[in-house]
Order: sequence, then structure tokens, then C-alpha cells
Amino acid sequence: MGRGARCRVIVLDTHAWIWFRSDPDRLSPAARAAIDGERAMLATISCWELATLVRLGRIALDRDARAWVSHGLDAEPRVTAVPLDPEVAVAAGRLGETFPGDPADRIIYATALSLGCQLVTKDRRLRAFAPDKTLWD
Repeated sequence: MGRGARCRVIVLDTHAWIWFRSDPDRLSPAARAAIDGERAMLATISCWELATLVRLGRIALDRDARAWVSHGLDAEPRVTAVPLDPEVAVAAGRLGETFPGDPADRIIYATALSLGCQLVTKDRRLRAFAPDKTLWD
């Protein structure tokens, strides 16, 4: 899918979801427009990643991670959590050695691929790896 093409669904990288919920000014104009104009999917691994970031002290939330996730998904009907299924798990495992991300990035990227949609991410490495499958600028 090219940069100009529109998809009816997007997938949010973990940081894009966190920023959308807590600090939307950190989103690029293109990312914000995509989130505002489309239905967003969230790989459930992002919930794990968020809890891990809190545990490691890399981010702070206004409430417990479980409550933040629950409230975030309940309060924003445009964002739907997508469970990890076998197809996505296998696709994530098959990404080559040149894929720049960690296992969570692999699952998030494979989720976007399986849905045939763009991944909203600021991660330069992911954007360089798949410019036509990612959206930020």
C-alpha cells in the first residue's frame, strides 16, 4: 500500500497508542489525521509492552497499567485490541534477520501485515525497513 493510499483500518505501534491516549501533541500531523480518520487496531502485545515500560520506570501513567489499558480501550471505541493469532505469530517469526525490531515490534508489524494496513509508528528503523507499510510523516 503506498503512502497516498487509504486503508479503512490502521495499526498503532505501542508508543503511538500511548501518545494518542496521554500526549497527542507528540503525534505527527499525519499520524493524528490517520488516527482521527480511521479505525485503529492495537496488537495485544502492546498491552504487555506498556506494562513492561511502566515496570522498568521508562514511562509513568496516571493510574495502574491494567486500569490504564482497560480504560483506554473502553473509552476510545475507535481503538480495538487484536489478539495474537497463529497466522500473525508465524508471520512475526518468519521476518528475516534484517528486521530491525524486537519480538514485540515483530508481532505489531506482522499484525499490520495480516490486516493489510499501515503501521502508525515513529520508529525510524521500522519506517526505513517498510516505508510503504508504515505511516508517520
